Amino acid sequence: MPTDTQPHEPAAWTDDDLRPGADPHATADKARRVEQMFAAIAHAYDLNNRLHSMWRDQAWRRAAVKMAGIKGGEDVVDVACGTGDLAIQFRKALDKVNQGACLVTGVDFTHDMLRIAQSKVPADRVADDGYAGVTWVRGDAMNLPLLDQCCDVVSIAFGIRNVADPAAAMREFYRVLRPGGRVIVLEFSTPTNPVIRFFDRIYRERVMPITASLIARDKSGAYKYLPKSVNTFTDRAGMLDMMRAVGFTDPIIKPLTFGVAVCYRGVRV
Repeated sequence: MPTDTQPHEPAAWTDDDLRPGADPHATADKARRVEQMFAAIAHAYDLNNRLHSMWRDQAWRRAAVKMAGIKGGEDVVDVACGTGDLAIQFRKALDKVNQGACLVTGVDFTHDMLRIAQSKVPADRVADDGYAGVTWVRGDAMNLPLLDQCCDVVSIAFGIRNVADPAAAMREFYRVLRPGGRVIVLEFSTPTNPVIRFFDRIYRERVMPITASLIARDKSGAYKYLPKSVNTFTDRAGMLDMMRAVGFTDPIIKPLTFGVAVCYRGVRV
């Protein structure tokens, strides 16, 4: 839970930062603000994810793992891993099909999020239900602390829009993938159906910021930033173009839950 050690810390995102017409992705110190807000909400991150996705967030992560087409012996890097849910899903999938050594590495630059992830599955032991550990690494998506061609899958769930330069992160994903490796990007989207889009927008812009902020006792502005960051981020075609520009081939997209979320996949040549 939050403590009183930083009671007067300024908000990461103010109402002025998120005013109509403003673009939080163009903020010069976006990386600092993103790290600050995730540190502020880490304690309630999982609870808010479950409640405000109506328990769909884990199903979306399982869909991302399935889309990656995991094979035995493959290594996975989950970038912007947060509290570790997607990395853990990959660990479970690999342990089911594994025919040799494989590694799952979760990378995030927010210490508070990594601390929670490590409490779920430490790297140095097998968890109670039998699946192996995950290596947790503090690092930046735009400058991954990893060797070239070190993994077979790179994933990022609900994190690419929080990166200061998404194209730079995409280039890093390409760099660390082996030939034939897959990039998996899970992200929120705007539903194409106008009725669903209408209700999704009301929920995301008017309901969720209030209820999620109350649950997290958040004053960082994180849950006001979230809908604004989704609305001002690149669209589906733009994401596919970004993947192609880096060199990923055959990029595909899979809408999830009526298009509230989408999963992208590209293949490294």
